[in-house]
Amino acid sequence: QVQLVQSGGGLVQAGGSVRLSCAASGRAFSNYYMAWFRQAPGKEREFVAAVSGGGGDTVYADSVKGRFTISKDNAKNAVYLQMNSLKPEDTATYFCAASRIFISYRDAAGYNYWGQGTQVTVSS
Repeated sequence: QVQLVQSGGGLVQAGGSVRLSCAASGRAFSNYYMAWFRQAPGKEREFVAAVSGGGGDTVYADSVKGRFTISKDNAKNAVYLQMNSLKPEDTATYFCAASRIFISYRDAAGYNYWGQGTQVTVSS
């Protein structure tokens, strides 16, 4: 079992930066691949970024590539999402997710542990 607790987020101006954190409880954190998803009001949850268990492989949605960076610190049982050059369309509730069994980085159905969500609002 893994419990995920998120922190960070808030209100930021367009062009600004925000860092999200996701702290995991449980054992063998390095065996879990992790991801960030987001959901805007009235829209479906969408993939943002993912990282392999060891932290060496990363995958990004085209909409955030070059602006967002996902990282994983297995010593601290944490995963981060550094978001730079934020745009109003990045406004959403962001969720971290974890899975021990790889199915697909981009498919939310492949993750069985979820954080509580944190709001990021980007003003223009």
